Amino acid sequence: MTAQPSARGDVAVVVPAAGAGVRLGPGAPKALRLLDGEPLLVHAVRRIAASPSVAMIVVAAPPADVDAVHTLLSAVAPVTVVAGGAERQESVAAALAVVPPELGIVLVHDAARCLAPVSLFERVAATVRSGADAVIPVLPVVDTIKEVDADETVRGTVDRSVLRAVQTPQGFRAPVLRAAHAAAADAHTDDAGAVEKLGLPVHCVPGSDLALKITRPIDLALATHLLTIPDPAAPPA
Repeated sequence: MTAQPSARGDVAVVVPAAGAGVRLGPGAPKALRLLDGEPLLVHAVRRIAASPSVAMIVVAAPPADVDAVHTLLSAVAPVTVVAGGAERQESVAAALAVVPPELGIVLVHDAARCLAPVSLFERVAATVRSGADAVIPVLPVVDTIKEVDADETVRGTVDRSVLRAVQTPQGFRAPVLRAAHAAAADAHTDDAGAVEKLGLPVHCVPGSDLALKITRPIDLALATHLLTIPDPAAPPA
């Protein structure tokens, strides 16, 4: 299920959305769970499509749901839907494979961060466009972090001033992301980790409190409230 890139931007956004979402409890795949009556994936794609830089959106869906996901999203925005894999890394690779070479910037975005604002997509894309190989949005860590051993005894307190919580979308020069996936020997939880293994720098930009990752049932309740909060960096309507 393929949509042609538009002429308006230079960015492809890859959305791995084939995960089961076990921590959310039994039910549909995580990306298809409902938030305020609509699947998380619909919320995510609506915000991605509103970003002026985005020319193409590729969603890696559960293999059994490719047609249904394409039908669901076609009413929201032009999308390409491919069959995802058992692991996130496989889904990103499958989606990346259909991004044409003329799109030189690729953002990878988790459907679980479905309220990430347009301003965040634009900030990440602009930083790659300015010359960075890889860009991640981050937030300062506000909790005290303890290192513990196998029997849950505290070994020490970590200096949180040098720690950051990482969000998506993560942005890359397309050749860098392709090289990172080609070289990846082990599973990684984010694509920036694969770029780090290439020995390339990963640049940080400010993240957004709206880009909450929906992982547990309580996150759905928080996201319902966040739906009422406008993007503080968006231009006036």
